[in-house]
Amino acid sequence: MSHVLGQRTATPDTPGRAVGEAPRPDPIQALDPRTRILAAAAFAVVTVSLSDLVLLTVSLLLAVVAMLTARLAPGPTLKRMVMMDGFIFVLLLMLPFTVPGPVAFTVLGWPASWPGLEKAAAIALKANAIVLMLLSLVGSMDPTTLGHALARLKAPMALVHLLLFTVRYIGVIDDEYHRMRRAMKARGFRPRTNGHTLRSVGYLIGMLLVRALERSERILQAMKCRGFTGHLPLLDTLRFGARDAVFAVLLAGVLTGLLVLDLSHVALL
Repeated sequence: MSHVLGQRTATPDTPGRAVGEAPRPDPIQALDPRTRILAAAAFAVVTVSLSDLVLLTVSLLLAVVAMLTARLAPGPTLKRMVMMDGFIFVLLLMLPFTVPGPVAFTVLGWPASWPGLEKAAAIALKANAIVLMLLSLVGSMDPTTLGHALARLKAPMALVHLLLFTVRYIGVIDDEYHRMRRAMKARGFRPRTNGHTLRSVGYLIGMLLVRALERSERILQAMKCRGFTGHLPLLDTLRFGARDAVFAVLLAGVLTGLLVLDLSHVALL
């Protein structure tokens, strides 16, 4: 699996670049993967700890800067953010009407409080800032690189193996699913809202699990024949550098400043 590490998607030549010249990596990609993981974790912890809406807005702006630095496509990134917001939309909608406090407005006789609005805004800002920063620092990382970086950070090897094997074989399971779906269509299956459809879908899921289990056993046997002992060799290409040190110091300074300002604001209240 480690052969995937270091591969980058080929991009067409752009104006101003000589033909055949390798594209320059963005500043985020140039950082060590471990630095990016630790930075994302530190940002998430600090952002969750903040309570002032102005400082939370600053955190969101920092995440936007990281997105621009990582050169993420705005369209797909925005779609992912909207999908995440869809999960918490009901919570944000209900908070103003369930938290007691001074009334801000009423809707059909239901009073919405200012504390509820503030909590809803804080949750929305925290969630969007953290997810956007994760997409910028970790989401733009190759999954295999992420697995090796987590292993270097002494993450549980079971988690690392689960990530690496999932990335490798999720496509195999998807191919198996589509193969079975084509076989069902060839036999005239058409999904409807009846018992036959429910039974057929249940059989499909059951057979998919059985075939996935059988394939996993064959893969494990093949890996043992090749000397697999339960540990994957890790790459030695991960190196901390001066760029990582500068990035870590700058981010630590910004996060410390946000914490100090938030604590000062709480103390004044």
